[in-house]
Amino acid sequence: MRQIVPPHWKKKIRHWMLDLDARIDSTLFSSGKGARELYERFSTFMDRFYVGRWKRWVIIEPLSEAATIGLVGLILMLALAVPAFRETADDDWLKKSDLAVSFLDRYGNPIGNRGIKHNDSIPLEDFPDHLIKATLATEDRRFYDHFGIDLAGTGRALMTNAQAGGVRQGGSSITQQLAKNLFLNNERTIERKVKEAFLAIWLETRLTKNEILKLYLDRAYMGGGTFGVDGAAHFYFNKSARDVTLAESAMLAGLFKAPTKYAPHINLPAARARANIVLDNLVDASFMTEGQVFGARRNPAMAVDRRDENSPNYYLDWAFEEMRRLVATFPKSYTERVFVVRTSIDMTVQRAAEATVENQLRQFGRDYHATQAAVAVADFDGGVRAMVGGRDYGASQFNRAVDAMRQPGSSFKPYVYATALMNGYKPTSIVVDGPVCIGNWCPQNYSHSYSGPMTLTQAITRSVNVIPVKLSIALGGKSPNPAKAGRVKITEMTRKFGIKAPLPDTPSMPIGSDEVSVLEHAVAYATFPNRGKAPIPHAVLEVRTGSGDLVWRFDRDGKKQTQAIPASVAADMSEMMSHVVSEGTARRAIIDGIPTAGKTGTTNAYRDAWFVGFTGNFTCAVWYGNDDYSPTNRMTGGSLPAQTWREVMVAAHQGVEIKEVPGIGMGQKRPPTPQAAAAMAAGTPKIIDTKPGPPPILTKRGADILVRVEKMLDEAIKTAGKTSSSEPPKPLRPLSSSSVAFPDSFAAAAPGQAAATAPPRKN
Repeated sequence: MRQIVPPHWKKKIRHWMLDLDARIDSTLFSSGKGARELYERFSTFMDRFYVGRWKRWVIIEPLSEAATIGLVGLILMLALAVPAFRETADDDWLKKSDLAVSFLDRYGNPIGNRGIKHNDSIPLEDFPDHLIKATLATEDRRFYDHFGIDLAGTGRALMTNAQAGGVRQGGSSITQQLAKNLFLNNERTIERKVKEAFLAIWLETRLTKNEILKLYLDRAYMGGGTFGVDGAAHFYFNKSARDVTLAESAMLAGLFKAPTKYAPHINLPAARARANIVLDNLVDASFMTEGQVFGARRNPAMAVDRRDENSPNYYLDWAFEEMRRLVATFPKSYTERVFVVRTSIDMTVQRAAEATVENQLRQFGRDYHATQAAVAVADFDGGVRAMVGGRDYGASQFNRAVDAMRQPGSSFKPYVYATALMNGYKPTSIVVDGPVCIGNWCPQNYSHSYSGPMTLTQAITRSVNVIPVKLSIALGGKSPNPAKAGRVKITEMTRKFGIKAPLPDTPSMPIGSDEVSVLEHAVAYATFPNRGKAPIPHAVLEVRTGSGDLVWRFDRDGKKQTQAIPASVAADMSEMMSHVVSEGTARRAIIDGIPTAGKTGTTNAYRDAWFVGFTGNFTCAVWYGNDDYSPTNRMTGGSLPAQTWREVMVAAHQGVEIKEVPGIGMGQKRPPTPQAAAAMAAGTPKIIDTKPGPPPILTKRGADILVRVEKMLDEAIKTAGKTSSSEPPKPLRPLSSSSVAFPDSFAAAAPGQAAATAPPRKN
């Protein structure tokens, strides 16, 4: 057999690969041998420095561990410092200030201010010596001795707090507090404290101690919407910080810790008690003697009484946050920080809402075991006309209308029914009220019984729990998990309505177990009377600079409404919900002459009670409950919430042209009275018994006239009473058209005189 000789090129490749393999093997062997020799040489060299016995464990090992820990700590500190130093990226951080916003109501009347109210033009040397000493003695006694972080003060604070079992003493230096004020927020997290420490050291390297103290005195929040001691001195004492007394300085220095808690215009006794602690600090720090502070103890500061300045504070806080977000959308080249903002608030409605909540809680709160309430009133553009975030802003600044998330109960069901109508159901569709279970969860009706077949209108009127759950299952169709698929559709629908709350997917979601806010709930309901268009809640209507230049306007630059559901579905939902008021669970919300619709809501253990409803003009949500989630005394949405809603909405419709609600018109026909039924049976002309028309509107001029008439009658009666018994009393002179003019609401105008009526307020 002839031997096959491989081609020449294959032979070369084989030799090249063998050569490469040999070279790799040789290199690895040489490298290993060299590494061993190098290691042996290094070991021989290091053996010269070997330390054994006690010297190793006492000196060498601790130093080695310290070096290792120090290196790791340095790397960790650098990693933590990077996010902190990013906060200083703005080159204009020292000059940059917060917004200063003056708010107007929808008619252009001033209602309050938010943002910076400070004056940084006063040099440090012009501040009274006792004001600076009071600040240092209370906030940072070793301010001029530390490098930005007072390690001794922090350790002392930790010991004090550990012994007291709670936070009794703060450990932050003035520099740390300034870093927080300039760059960070007030959230209580470890991340914020770490950033604060790095930024404090950073500030100490760039500013002198006096510059840091001056900035702190100018930028610290002092309560009442004021920043800096000079702004606070003007607000609380009507004087410059240059002129404050020792007692007033002590009260101002006491505000740094908790300006809201110790604000003298809110809680003067607490402010004076805190000022007395500041005086103790002055003596303990050896800045003053007991004799020097004795006069301030005997004659404490008296703040200006500002209780009559009844600003809508919950509303202003929310509007200011909206303004912050709005300014963030302006071009970066825009440097203006002072604005005048016209809002959508109607102070007539606002005061009525505040007074109604206070009156209801004062009269019925104890019986129902309810301590808090929230109200939001809005128009169909989404402009919020009134907002009550709690019973007392001075006692708690937490806005329950915006920030509190509470279970809506049955007031969530309209979103479920709207989803059903969007998927082929009709208000007259028949559903069966009967047992249903999802897994091991079986919903129960309020009556713990079932009513059998009924229409969707009847189901929402009677607030049946089983029906929305059955609808959620039916909406899922033929999917493997129809209940879950149906809830997904319901969630998508609520998003279209404007609800941004998380809404976790739970079997009980269709009957209102997920949490929403009062404001979002109120404005979402406006979609029904707004022909299916979902408005966006807002406070700002117009933004101008301090010089009057127009910057932004909602109708021109704001977000536009979206069509959430067809107008026909919205009309059907309004008609269905009108039965809840006329014959269902919310009959206390009936307003004669004004078409009304809505839905009550009551959660488990009566923790939350709601009524959310609308007319042709406004939408409104009312919530009652307790901050600690404790149950009320069987309060339902048809009780205090519906009653409050009615009183607020009556005030909101004063002087307003009443509009019809699509799907309802101007109201439903009432059942004929027995007299009308008898007349119809007798063949008399048909009598239509409907709800009476809107109540007569009493204009301001008409009210003034009635007051004048009352005074004149009182004076006439007094004059008649003083007449001698022997002298017959003089007859009263009749009122002529020249002495008083009645508006056309009461009588025709006198000849030659215009009717005294005021034009209705526009929506």
